Amino acid sequence: MRFQLIDRITSLVPNESITAVKNVSIAEEYLADHFPGFPVLPGVFMLEALTQTGAWLMRASTDFSYSTILLKETRALKYNAFVAPGDQLQLSMKVKKIGPQHWEFAGSGVLASTQESAVSARIVLTQFNVADRDPSARASDEARIAWLRQLFPTLWSAAPAGQELVS
Repeated sequence: MRFQLIDRITSLVPNESITAVKNVSIAEEYLADHFPGFPVLPGVFMLEALTQTGAWLMRASTDFSYSTILLKETRALKYNAFVAPGDQLQLSMKVKKIGPQHWEFAGSGVLASTQESAVSARIVLTQFNVADRDPSARASDEARIAWLRQLFPTLWSAAPAGQELVS
């Protein structure tokens, strides 16, 4: 994950739902080019923010059992409003189906100031450990999981320090 787009997790119910926020700042470098004179959060970053939100729910629900969570499929993706510097995007992901490797979600993002819909989609995420395909990657999987466990309490203040599970 090159961009950590989630600023805070605001609610989390394991195996059911999660809400989070993305604060858009003019300091984000990509806004200089998207678009000059009219900076807005790129649509692909709204989709990535939804993906990251769902991934945090999967991690918390599975006790961080997987090093890698990727976007597998997007359906019914709609962009409805511009998200500009100074806006807060409230993200919501609700579980529709859980399989052994794939989770299906209904996701949405609304502008905090107006509750106007900015993005919505049906999203499928897949989870795995790289070592399942390449046993020499076990140390890499373990390091990534350790880093994610360390980052989680920063995003979800209800998570006790040193604990990964939430209730």
